[in-house]
Amino acid sequence: MTKDLTGRVVVITGGARGIGFTTATQLAAAGATVVLGDLDLDQVTAAAAAVGHGAVGARLDVTSRESWTEFLEETASAGPIDVLVNNAGIMPIGRFLDEDDAISRAVMDVNVLGYGLGMKLVVPGMIARGGGQVVNVASAVGRLPLAEGASYSGSKAAVIAMSEAIRDELQHDGIDISVILPTAVETALAAGISHAKGVKHLAPEDVAEAIVGVIRRPRDETWVPRSGGRAVAASALLPRAVRLGLQRLISADTVLSSADRSARVAYEQEVREKISKP
Repeated sequence: MTKDLTGRVVVITGGARGIGFTTATQLAAAGATVVLGDLDLDQVTAAAAAVGHGAVGARLDVTSRESWTEFLEETASAGPIDVLVNNAGIMPIGRFLDEDDAISRAVMDVNVLGYGLGMKLVVPGMIARGGGQVVNVASAVGRLPLAEGASYSGSKAAVIAMSEAIRDELQHDGIDISVILPTAVETALAAGISHAKGVKHLAPEDVAEAIVGVIRRPRDETWVPRSGGRAVAASALLPRAVRLGLQRLISADTVLSSADRSARVAYEQEVREKISKP
């Protein structure tokens, strides 16, 4: 059944910009009460003001249980949470053997453990009220990992596996666990990333529409675009040598290694500054 979004309270992590902000805008326009969390307080409060419709924004470090607790207390006036959209993520790229240990840990902390903390602190309240939904934003690379994105690919594969396991754990508790798997999206996270042949970069609006769609009508896994899921499923049936050959044919094997590093300087620096702060 398609659910009415009017009055539903939706928490979105990484909500100050990109996919999170665009999703918030669409949900608020559909009647939902949106609560945005992000590291930068000024950015997230400005984002909430831009979304309007009573949206609320507060600082949130998804890697910290204490920050999660403070965030939920500060935004409790919005009402009991119906939906949690785990969207916050970072994607530094480069050869894994050259990757700083702090970067590797940060990717897992934000992209995986941050999702887990959100579920641990939000879902029990949903269960107590008789139901709710978690939407975990993963990535196509969680199914089709890419060279020079080992930590990011690994983190998104972990999100997919974690979601599947938790879905089974909560199957009798009225909780829907939905996973979104987009291909490359035109956000700051993907700055300078090249295109595989025949694969168009998505706009944040495309992913936001998919998220809103699964909130209206929950489903376990949603690819954006849908053709991506079919292509990956088909490629999984092929021998590895054939699969790699096809990836080379469309230049998918060099999507990250051929990235424009100069275009990524600002984003990569921002990531390093954020993980260096206490």
